[in-house]
Amino acid sequence: MHAANADPAELDKFSALASSWWDPQGELKTLHDINPLRLDWIRAQAGALEGQRVLDVGCGGGLLAEAMAAEGARVTGIDLAKQSLQIARLHGHESGIQVQYECASAEDYAQRQAGRFDLVTCMELLEHVPDPASVVGACARLVRPGGLVCFSTLNRNPKSFLLAIVAAEYVMRMLPRGTHSYEHFITPSELAAAARAAGLEVVALSGMGYQPLTRRYSLTPDTGVNYLMAARRPE
Repeated sequence: MHAANADPAELDKFSALASSWWDPQGELKTLHDINPLRLDWIRAQAGALEGQRVLDVGCGGGLLAEAMAAEGARVTGIDLAKQSLQIARLHGHESGIQVQYECASAEDYAQRQAGRFDLVTCMELLEHVPDPASVVGACARLVRPGGLVCFSTLNRNPKSFLLAIVAAEYVMRMLPRGTHSYEHFITPSELAAAARAAGLEVVALSGMGYQPLTRRYSLTPDTGVNYLMAARRPE
């Protein structure tokens, strides 16, 4: 296992929050707020998900994985936080939505399942690992030629520090304090460079804006804080 690319403190942090994954008013409520927008954006990039073989890297409690499976995709979710995976499996039994969950890193899974997926999603994970470029490379190996990889992460600049950490974690209490570390944020140019180095072609980039009064996210050209990037593996 590529333990060097997993921060034990990050795994402990999300394991401690495992019971909150499916509470829309809980400590991970922001993920519930952005999930419909993420799903719509992924569908816009990848087309109809029905029948597609999808891998969700860093699936956590399964919010996005279940949403994609509900669209008819054949979804596998991988994560290294075992407690989160237990919650994901339990919720799948309750909802009746089938997702295959495995405890694995992207790098290890790429050694066993290279080129097996039509679509790979890696959302809100890269800013939590020591070597995000390694995860990007693994995602590139996991997707088939012609397939798509979708990322979302946080930009690194004064605006993102103020909004994603000071405002979101300390002022508005949208996220638990300590959820993010500013030094781990990734600029779009850095992510695009990592994607190109992994043999991917960037095909789409969009920002996500947030209205705190309505708790609604929307797509925006402004990538200054949260952003989404899609990259295709050439045929």
